[in-house]
This record gives sequence, C-alpha cells and structure tokens, in this order.
Amino acid sequence: MEGTAATPGRRTPTTGVTPAGTVQSVARAFSLLEALSASGGEASLASIAARTGLAVPTAHRLLGTLNHLGYVRQLEDRRYALGASLISLGRHAVPPLADAAQPLLRRLEDRFHETANFAVLDGDLVLYAGQVASRQRMRMFTEIGRRVLPHSTGVGKAMLSTMPERQVRALITRTGLPRFTPQTITDEEAFITDLRRARGRGFAADDSEQEVGVRCIAVSVQGLGQPAAVSVSGPAARITDATVVEVVRALREAAAELTELAAERGGADSQP
Repeated sequence: MEGTAATPGRRTPTTGVTPAGTVQSVARAFSLLEALSASGGEASLASIAARTGLAVPTAHRLLGTLNHLGYVRQLEDRRYALGASLISLGRHAVPPLADAAQPLLRRLEDRFHETANFAVLDGDLVLYAGQVASRQRMRMFTEIGRRVLPHSTGVGKAMLSTMPERQVRALITRTGLPRFTPQTITDEEAFITDLRRARGRGFAADDSEQEVGVRCIAVSVQGLGQPAAVSVSGPAARITDATVVEVVRALREAAAELTELAAERGGADSQP
C-alpha cells in the first residue's frame, strides 16, 4: 500500500530530533496530534505518551490545553480523540490544484480500476493531497494528508527526478534512505541512477519498494510552484508491464491538464 509508512511532521525523519530554534512546547503539542492521527484518531494517554516519548504528566498537561482549544477531545472512557477544530484548519491547508485534481483522479480510477493519487513535495516529505481509491476488494490507498519519505514511492521518485541532483543528494543527507522492503533502494548512487532512468523515460515506478506486492507508476506535474506528481497504484499482479504503457499515457494526459489549469489560474490571479 503506497504511502502507508507515516513520518511525523518536520522532525528529521530518521531521528525524530527537532531542529535548533524550535519552540519545544509547540513541537510537543504537534507530536501529540500526530500520535493520535497515527493511532487512527483515538488513543489512551499512556499510548500517546509512549508514542511521543513524553512523560505521562507532560502529555496530560499538553492534551488538556489542546482539549480546551478544541483540537483534541476526551471521550467518556478517558481516551483522547482528534477534535473538530482541526477540520477548519485542514480545509484551508489544501495544496495548489488539489481540488482540480480530484476529477482527473476519478477518471484514472474509472479507467484502470486502481487507486489514483495526487501528491506534492512538502519540505523533505511527500504529502498526499488527493486520492480516489480503487473500488476493487484488493486495493491500495493512503490517507490524504499523510506524509512519507519520497525515496520508496512512485510519486516521490517522479518529483525528485525533476530536481537538480545536488538538491536530491542534500535531501538524502537529511532523510537517509531507510529500507521498507527487500526492494527498497538504500544506496545513494543506485537511487540517483534510478532517478536518471525515470527522468529519461518520463515516469517513475515503485516496484514493491514501499509495500511488497504493490506497484505504483507516477508522472511529475510541472508548473504548480512546487514539485508534484500523479500516480496509479495497485497489486503488481494487475499493473503488468503491458498495463504500464497505457497508465503512463493517461498519467501524462492528467499531468498536462493540471499544468494547463495551473497556468490558467496563474493568469487569472494576475488580472487586475
């Protein structure tokens, strides 16, 4: 399932260490929200404290503040859940063209009966900003808003393939290339070679690199002001080499439409 391995917020993905200059209490509060999200939206105080590495009294105090503000709520069984105040924040945090991508993703899912994704590069991480999940019983999906490391995903590699290699190497230095499956590329030079291959053929592939048995084909989207990509993902048994040819063609069409929409919106924004 592409994109299921969550990587918390802005902390260094391989260490969990917050950068210098970070306000500790703010970072801790957001780590609690991320822990709740990773737990499916609900968790006990002890579980949240264990996930974040915070002392139970510290976690309890911060959760009390978040509860007062409406970003967390306490259930009758004393467990904590994400609060409704997060909904209004999320509504205004949609990346450019995420709304316009949805009908294009629906068209991809209708055609191939596999999950279609729209993602952007947010800092060093892939952010899944849009998705239409396959309606088949065996399907691949990820939560909208989830952030993952880019090196083991099709969308991540598609985006990185459009960037200067020095920027990619700098990103790798910060994030590392952790292994998720036996197929994950963990050697820097091998990964750079894979990106060159993706750049040359115009699409990137994740072949069981994030999840065993899952294949994802992705194409970058240009002109959005930040790296972006669209993809189709599903069981490798269904996304065969013969299918890839048609998938790539359809993804390129969708990417071109998004680029055109971005240009139109940019032009409209510049009108007096």
